[in-house]
Amino acid sequence: MDNDHDPAAQGNPAHAHARRADHALPGGAFAFDAGQHDAVAGLPMQAPVPALDSSGVSIERLRHEQDLARAGELFLLAPVGYFLLAFDTTLLQVNLVGASMLGVARAHPGLHHFRAFVVPAFLADFDGFFARALNSASGETCRVRLRTPQAEGLDVTLHGSADGSGQACRLIVERAEGRQAALERSEERFRRIVHSAGEGIWEIDANANTTFVNPRMAQILGYSIEEMLARPLLAFMDDEGMAMLDRCIGGHVPAAQEYRFIGKEGRVVWTTVSTSPILDADGACLGVLALVTDISERKQSTELIWHQANYDSLTGLPNRHMFMDRLVHETRKADRGAAFLALLFIDLDQFQQLNDRLGQARGDLVLIDASRRIANCVRSSDTLARMEGDRFTVILAGIDHVGSVERIAHAMVEALAVPFAPDGDKAYLSASVGIALYPPDARDPAQLVERAERAMLAAKQAGGHQFGYVTPGLQQAAQARQSIADDLRAAIALRQFEIVYQPIVSLQSGQVHKAEALLRWRHPTRGLLGPAEFIPFAESNGLIVEIGDWVFREVAQQVQQWQRSIDPAFQISVNKSPVQFRRDADLYLNWLDYLNELGLPAHSIVIEITEGVLFEGAAQVIERLRQFRAMGLQVALDDFGTGYSSLSHLKRFDIDYVKIDQSFVATLENDVGDMALCEAIIVMAHKLGLKVVAEGVETKVQRALLVDAGCDYAQGYVFARPMPAQAFEAMASAGVPRLPH
Repeated sequence: MDNDHDPAAQGNPAHAHARRADHALPGGAFAFDAGQHDAVAGLPMQAPVPALDSSGVSIERLRHEQDLARAGELFLLAPVGYFLLAFDTTLLQVNLVGASMLGVARAHPGLHHFRAFVVPAFLADFDGFFARALNSASGETCRVRLRTPQAEGLDVTLHGSADGSGQACRLIVERAEGRQAALERSEERFRRIVHSAGEGIWEIDANANTTFVNPRMAQILGYSIEEMLARPLLAFMDDEGMAMLDRCIGGHVPAAQEYRFIGKEGRVVWTTVSTSPILDADGACLGVLALVTDISERKQSTELIWHQANYDSLTGLPNRHMFMDRLVHETRKADRGAAFLALLFIDLDQFQQLNDRLGQARGDLVLIDASRRIANCVRSSDTLARMEGDRFTVILAGIDHVGSVERIAHAMVEALAVPFAPDGDKAYLSASVGIALYPPDARDPAQLVERAERAMLAAKQAGGHQFGYVTPGLQQAAQARQSIADDLRAAIALRQFEIVYQPIVSLQSGQVHKAEALLRWRHPTRGLLGPAEFIPFAESNGLIVEIGDWVFREVAQQVQQWQRSIDPAFQISVNKSPVQFRRDADLYLNWLDYLNELGLPAHSIVIEITEGVLFEGAAQVIERLRQFRAMGLQVALDDFGTGYSSLSHLKRFDIDYVKIDQSFVATLENDVGDMALCEAIIVMAHKLGLKVVAEGVETKVQRALLVDAGCDYAQGYVFARPMPAQAFEAMASAGVPRLPH
């Protein structure tokens, strides 16, 4: 009895739609048409001779009944009566329609025999039918009349066949009123289920457009049914939701998953969604049917509980629990990448006394402000947590050298020394910072925390307002660096820094229109120091910013003088540290104001950066270079050719000059390959509208080769060593420098 061949079913599209949706309902919510019993009757009926347990009951039968109990749930809502009968017609299992038909309780079907409901006049027909059905491989059919609570005589058609275990009979009871009436009742039953369901039901066609929603689905998203029909799935979901449809169309039927819908007016609705593909007779996917449950309240409650368990309620920072989880994660990542990380343990000195004086409310404001100041000293990828009270921790991952850690620790100490002003009442604090390195100081995360805390306590006992290491060697080195940092601060105040200038010569005219400014430190005891001997220390403690600002202003004054005495278009190049590059734009705007005060064109200054700066973060670098160009400053890329992506840099960043690294220039006379590279760099730069400067030119042959290659400028000992401003001016005024014989 297949409804696909029922003219009544084929002639009514609503019936076909009801059957298609009934079969596809996920999550166990099924409704079948009147012909579904054929699938039941057609199950295997052959079985081996059963073994018996101690009570004489077939073990195979028990096992099979358990299987049937699980499978029977699929037929719970079938519009026909479905029974599983023992040899004596005891009811072993019954679906909802069957229980309602006979007026029996589904929970205790074994109290009844089906034969007792057959009108006596039909008992002989029933007994013969039942005996045949128990041994029938193809199934038997019989018309009988039953006694039911609703009527003394209900005419029905029985369809029976042997159970797959051979120990029971499957029985389908269909009203004799006709298949059309059963279909109509099935459709009405489906309509009631769909419209009164507590879950949303959503049908989507193969083009991801909405073809059906029930009232609950529209209510979940805050729309009317009419507003949702024909609208695409993406109108209610982000791109993630399309993955669900793709999996279904691909033939997969995923289990319930969480999805985020976008309700009316942009409201976020969290749901669990069970999906099933809708297939035609040939197995082609017509769309997807989804059963949707609103879990927004549960999700919010779960997220709140999770947040309370992992975040500090006062500062909003991760708490100790989440901090330890992240520390374990970062140590494992460091192991995989053969890198190291630093753990900073921060304690606010004298906070308890301040809290007692100001009161807890204003003390809390100080803690909130302190957490913000610490956060401003670290990267967004680092982890800042509040351990307890006035103690904080920071995980610095992917650290390349200790100097970076010290620079950050120093910045924290300085930031926390700035007076706090809770409610306008000034409060002064300092901070002690302990530093432990992974893996040198400890490989166990808990031990790493303990050692960082120990280093913090040592810094506090030494007077506070400082940072320290747990390892004596590192601590001594840090103290030495701190001593140099103190000397550097004094050098700024005592004007111990000097600037020397190396000429950049035009290879075509031999004239000197440019120079590179180089910093020197005339140390009171160590003599004249080159930048390599103090710049790393200045970078690690942040003093490079103040030093760099002084250099820029000194160079600006010198350019102004040389534009009067040497060339109105004279330029000076100034090297810029990666640390300076990370500073706020306010510093550069101050530079522009200073140039305006001097009446000096901004293009008089060329900012030199290395490719290392470009690797630190493309978005930030692009923004900084954009600011330079907006100011009118020009940019030179130093040490070109030594990086891994030089060509892409030239296309991506705003560069005016390319400086060929001296390692290529040094071997021009003997290495054909380096000569070819230099020529290629020059041609490429000129094609992009850039000028080329060769560094480290020391011989007449190197100079001649660069001239032949079309290089624009050169600098090196073949022309002159770096010299004070007065000597430089005399040399530049003399014209082309004399070359050594």
